[in-house]
Amino acid sequence: MSQDHNLRFTIPDSLLQNLPDAAGARRFFAQLAEKYPAEATKILRSGNQGLLSDVLAVAAWSPFLAITMLQHKDYLAWLGRKRAESQVRSTEDLLESLARFSLTNSQLDAHVLLSRFRRRELLRIYLRDIRRLATIAEITAELSNLADAILEFALKIALNELENRWGAPLEMDERGRAGAAQFCIVALGKLGSKELNYASDIDLLFIYSNDGATSGMGMRDTAKVITNKEFFIKLGELVSKIVGQAAGEGAAYRVDLRLRPHGRVGALAISVKEAVNYYQATARDWERQVLLRARAAAGDAKVFKSFYAPIEKNIYQSEISVADALESVRLSKHKINQEHDSEIGFNVKLGRGGIREIEFIAQALQLAYGGRDEWLRASHTLIVLSRLADRAHLQESELTRLSDAYAFLRCLEHRLQMEQGLQTHAVPEDAEKRLLVAKRMNFAELGDFNAALQFHTTSVKTIFERVFGAATKEIKAQVRDIKTIKTIGDAHEPNLTFKSSPNLGVAASKNVEQILSSLEKSSNTADLSREKLAAVNRFCEVSPHFKGILAANPKLIAAVPCENDQIKTQSYSEILQTAVRNAADLHEELAVLRTLWTKFYLEIAAFDAFEKIEMRESNRMQTALAEASLQAALLIVTKELTRKYGELQIPNEQLTLAVLGLGRLAGRGMDYGSDLDLVLIYDGAQKSPVFDLTNAEFYSRAVEILVTALSSLTREGYLYRVDLRLRPDGKNGATSGSKTAFLDYLETRSAIWEWLAYLKLRAVGLDDFAVDAETTARKIVHQKARQIEVEQLKFETKRIRDLLEQQKAKGLRRGEIDIKHGAGGLLDVYFAVRFLQLRDRVFDAEENRTTSFTLQKLSAANSIDQENFEILSAGYEFLRKLDHALRLVSGRSTRLPNAGNPLLAQIANRLKYDSATELFAELALQTANIRSAYEKLLS
Repeated sequence: MSQDHNLRFTIPDSLLQNLPDAAGARRFFAQLAEKYPAEATKILRSGNQGLLSDVLAVAAWSPFLAITMLQHKDYLAWLGRKRAESQVRSTEDLLESLARFSLTNSQLDAHVLLSRFRRRELLRIYLRDIRRLATIAEITAELSNLADAILEFALKIALNELENRWGAPLEMDERGRAGAAQFCIVALGKLGSKELNYASDIDLLFIYSNDGATSGMGMRDTAKVITNKEFFIKLGELVSKIVGQAAGEGAAYRVDLRLRPHGRVGALAISVKEAVNYYQATARDWERQVLLRARAAAGDAKVFKSFYAPIEKNIYQSEISVADALESVRLSKHKINQEHDSEIGFNVKLGRGGIREIEFIAQALQLAYGGRDEWLRASHTLIVLSRLADRAHLQESELTRLSDAYAFLRCLEHRLQMEQGLQTHAVPEDAEKRLLVAKRMNFAELGDFNAALQFHTTSVKTIFERVFGAATKEIKAQVRDIKTIKTIGDAHEPNLTFKSSPNLGVAASKNVEQILSSLEKSSNTADLSREKLAAVNRFCEVSPHFKGILAANPKLIAAVPCENDQIKTQSYSEILQTAVRNAADLHEELAVLRTLWTKFYLEIAAFDAFEKIEMRESNRMQTALAEASLQAALLIVTKELTRKYGELQIPNEQLTLAVLGLGRLAGRGMDYGSDLDLVLIYDGAQKSPVFDLTNAEFYSRAVEILVTALSSLTREGYLYRVDLRLRPDGKNGATSGSKTAFLDYLETRSAIWEWLAYLKLRAVGLDDFAVDAETTARKIVHQKARQIEVEQLKFETKRIRDLLEQQKAKGLRRGEIDIKHGAGGLLDVYFAVRFLQLRDRVFDAEENRTTSFTLQKLSAANSIDQENFEILSAGYEFLRKLDHALRLVSGRSTRLPNAGNPLLAQIANRLKYDSATELFAELALQTANIRSAYEKLLS
């Protein structure tokens, strides 16, 4: 136990042992106890070990915020009230909080008030960040909302002060009538795209609606009349001062106005007309590129729209060539490289393979294609990348690698900045300091952190070079001369070697060239056998998607079976749980789970590619692997919570946490790239496994670790995206809840559209608690459906189906077909089947919950006529096989590539069609038939 000398009781070691800087947390609490003994005593003796744990964690992750808590003891009680909040707070919510904060701190100057408010909110946001209760996109969005709220508040203060002095600024309309002139604070850069950091500058542009003059402070007081330009320049100056003036604890934000027209020599505020003229006629290419991420942050949004609408065509130019767009951005990047080549240490933002390269990939391709495709005109980097991949301007594997790298590097950037609240991007070279950063990134070993950093930056550099055409011929030449290759294996096959053969042929060389070029030099060398390389070549021919995965991590070649290998009958669950049980700590548990999972996953995909297994068997094996992964993850949860809190009060050493699957997991139809759609519930009737925590607090921690075990990115990769959005109350609801509360929600508050989802609930695992929860829930859903009119059920089913179709149609390019969401797609079958099940009380079969089998049950129950049964069965079977081939060949996607895409020919060949034309003809026939049957059943 860790004892503070100022107190007569102790801090449990379990709250300190897993912190990245336990000594720092201990020092913080000693200082707190010395300075505010009453507050420290209250936290320790309140029985609220959750708050104590969170306060220590914040101090361990951020000495900067530890100082904030020592400066303001009242923030501790505030954090105790806010620590359980899980949703992203909107600008409006933050403005309300800021208004209340200003009332209770009315004696403070405005700049001090805003600085303190920001620091207080950072406590809450960073706690959610380090507890992994929000994604990087949610964290940066909330930081951006916080900046917007502070700017809006500062603008109101400044406007009130200036209008009291000069009167209101006025403009004349077309009829000569006077009206109020309006002002807008335009956000650029990271604030503009809602990707703000904890320590970012805020890049701003001040624009007002029109020229004119102020009203003055009285009819005769003409001396106090000034032009609108003078007024709004003064307004911009005052807002910048309020927000950017350093208080005792620093400024709220550093305001950067250098990106305004004419830079440092330009007017601080300009009219809409002036701004439009500048960007249409005078601005340089890089200045227009800046506006890719422009938006209204505060003030009148209509002013921004009147400015942006006429210049959008100058930003996204339809006549620009792809080469010119890429060259323009490449020059900007080259300049950055020259400026930072002499730096010591890696710069997370500007270094090669860093965040700026990801942003430039997105922005370059936006400029290249956005002039002809308005859908690409988004501002957030991740959204842009996703849309570029949907349009096939990026490969699906590249999207995954860039998204993962972005999340890793932005998280690293945040950990660096929250050390002391400074705008730093340099990863320390000193081993001790670097290890502390690694621990704050949840790596136990420095080597693992370094490897992850190298992996992600290499991925970004590779894609950057591909996009900008900078790949060199020398790399390819070196690959052909490779004679010895690094030993490829893992902890379970340490002596694995391969024998080389010079007779692989040209095709094989082309397919594996990219993979071999990624292998690093090592003192341990071995050869690749002809049989192994032939298997890798075949695998890559069938699946460019998995080729990209192997190229990103060529060590995985070890997991690819040879074509003549036999499929093993093995218990994934037993193997994974044994490995996790024998692991020493969380890091090792996550590593061994990912290593083994990847081996099994690639085995399934390879045997699938070799046509050793059919789709149903692949789905069965992937579902078994997903269920085994969940069970192993729950074991990790139990071990980690035991390490944290000591022996848990749980029966049979197992948490009473029911994992209920939805979607593909529920129907035992897991496929490549499938999410895990889950609802998690616990037994509220039992006492909490930890005395000092409520069930809600304990299981919130349990779910946090569960999601981390399954979806967090480590050196060995990640397993699944975990989707908890279908839980009661959606994103606003707790990540887990008691069984009683869940069933009560279904009974009293659930919506009809939720019944359509919950109808397919399936307990993952056969423990009585989970099975009973599933059985009861599905009975409630069927009972609820019987209590409403069939027409109401039909109307809601069709409404939700139509809504999903319309939402997804917005992002489709001409000629693209969404085989899941589009007309006649898989969702038509799903919604028709679920409607009929609810209408006629037809339960899923325990032994087989596939849609095909459920259709047979509906037919046997006379819920569907023979003609529509045959149409939906045949159409569903066709679309599932097409979906499966699409996932295997190109990765996770519901959109069929356009006719000219070479992937389409591979998919057609995989499905035994002579051509893509023949495949399209069959698709048109099946989707038309499905839509006709769907409309008949729900007419």
